[in-house]
Amino acid sequence: MQAGGAVAWLRREWFADARSTLGTLLAAGLLLWGLLPMLDWALLSAHWRPDAEACRAPGAGACWGVVAEKYRFILLGRYPFDEQWRPVAATALLMALLVGSCTRAWWRPWLVALWLGVLALFFWLMGGGLGLAPVETERWGGLPLTLLLATLAIVMAFPLALLVALGRRSQLPALRALCTLYVELVRGVPLIAVLFMASFLFPLFMPQGLRVDVLVRVLVGITLFAAAYLAEVIRGGLQAVPAGQVEAAASLGLSYWQTQRRIVLPQALAVVVPGIMNNFIGLFKDTSLVTIVSLYELTGALGLALNSDADWRPYKIEGYLFIALIYFAFCFAMSRYSQWVERQVGQGKQR
Repeated sequence: MQAGGAVAWLRREWFADARSTLGTLLAAGLLLWGLLPMLDWALLSAHWRPDAEACRAPGAGACWGVVAEKYRFILLGRYPFDEQWRPVAATALLMALLVGSCTRAWWRPWLVALWLGVLALFFWLMGGGLGLAPVETERWGGLPLTLLLATLAIVMAFPLALLVALGRRSQLPALRALCTLYVELVRGVPLIAVLFMASFLFPLFMPQGLRVDVLVRVLVGITLFAAAYLAEVIRGGLQAVPAGQVEAAASLGLSYWQTQRRIVLPQALAVVVPGIMNNFIGLFKDTSLVTIVSLYELTGALGLALNSDADWRPYKIEGYLFIALIYFAFCFAMSRYSQWVERQVGQGKQR
């Protein structure tokens, strides 16, 4: 930026005329009026050590000691204390896989095998067996459960949504009606209702003696719910592809699937990258609803940690702010990655 660039930008955007200057000054005044007391509460007068007595002193600010005292319970839930190295290792492996999968260097055929291997290792570490003490899924919680539900739901929902979006544009009336019915039916009910049906109603229809783990049932419910919404986003991208390109592909002798894979889908998905990522971010946050079916992810683990301890129960605000920071970090990273993908797509169009 040139020497006068910042000053010129400020004058143009914030102090262009009297009305703009007045609005800027009023907004700055209101921001300072609300921000200074908040900074005093959150930082200057805050208590950082796990001392509940000090937090109850008159004039005390935020009690971040609740995070220092309960962070293991919040992040790992009810997992056995002596075995908590296992969810830590499993979470580190899954996060490394997610970060690596977002880079071009990892976009190779072996990535599918790597995903299968890491997920198998994740379930072995979390569930036990083969030398590790077994831990039932009801005791999984915190950040590992949140990441597992969000990751597997995204991975499974995307191909299903792709097929449903193509089915809604199919020339076969029965297939088109079936896909439309699925989308409209799922979008007509809230996710909480889907989770209740998956957790409590579905077992009633199972043969006697056959039991499906609650984690599997909830994961299937979230996947089906997310796929219905994502299918409509992808269908919007498919409609943006000119029909002439499909006709040109047919004239070249390309089959239906060759046309979709080589011509239609690359353009359609590039158009709806923001919408797809918006659905992924929403899905990541919606995992907090599994608490209602007794799976205690981050928010549920926080509730358990504080409700069982009267000394720290009054400091739920600090605990939820800590959780909000974790959610923000992941959602912000996903948003930035979406912008990177958009730039890559834009470069491809320019070439």
